[in-house]
Amino acid sequence: MAHPTQLGFQDAASPVMEELLHFHDHALMIVFLISTLVLYIIIAMVSTKLTNKYILDSQEIEIVWTILPAVILVLIALPSLRILYLMDEINNPYLTVKAIGHQWYWSYEYTDYKNLGFDSYMIPTQDLMPGQFRLLETDHRMVVPVESPIRILVSAEDVLHSWAVPSLGVKMDAVPGRLNQAAFIASHPGVFYGQCSEICGANHSFMPIVVEAVPLMHFEGWSSKMLEDV
Repeated sequence: MAHPTQLGFQDAASPVMEELLHFHDHALMIVFLISTLVLYIIIAMVSTKLTNKYILDSQEIEIVWTILPAVILVLIALPSLRILYLMDEINNPYLTVKAIGHQWYWSYEYTDYKNLGFDSYMIPTQDLMPGQFRLLETDHRMVVPVESPIRILVSAEDVLHSWAVPSLGVKMDAVPGRLNQAAFIASHPGVFYGQCSEICGANHSFMPIVVEAVPLMHFEGWSSKMLEDV
């Protein structure tokens, strides 16, 4: 999760997020090189009184500064399109979870099970246990098996919400009357935090998302216990 004074992204916990981080570094390097070149040209123009007469009217340099930006745009667009298709790819998910946004909590339904669903509310500050995070902990976590393709179906009951977990590279709008889907694979066990990312009313800041990725054996034990409680 994020920490104070952090400048970059959270550590990637899914293959798609790793691809997004690599693309970010790739695009940032291109922007850095362009900014450096533009800054050098500006300083050179301001600091010298000499004029190169061959630059004032030159077909060659016009060809270069037309083709070069086009090549740079292609170098940015191709990896971006590749990641967009990867994010939209859902192949044979092992588990489907429906997340429904309410004012102001989330409810989860495990559609592969007959009666497995629960509401997830933020834990108030005064009820937090030592080591828990303020405004991020919930009374029920969304538990998923690690290294398994997970499909998340997102909708809302009242107003617009957005189900977002940055470290998993997932952000999907929850729209009333519409069912959106996304997919992710948790690369390793852990607890991953997110929040509603669409302004949805007075308590928009108080409907966190907690995804807990556990080994398959532990997930089966958790699901059996939840079904027994139901």
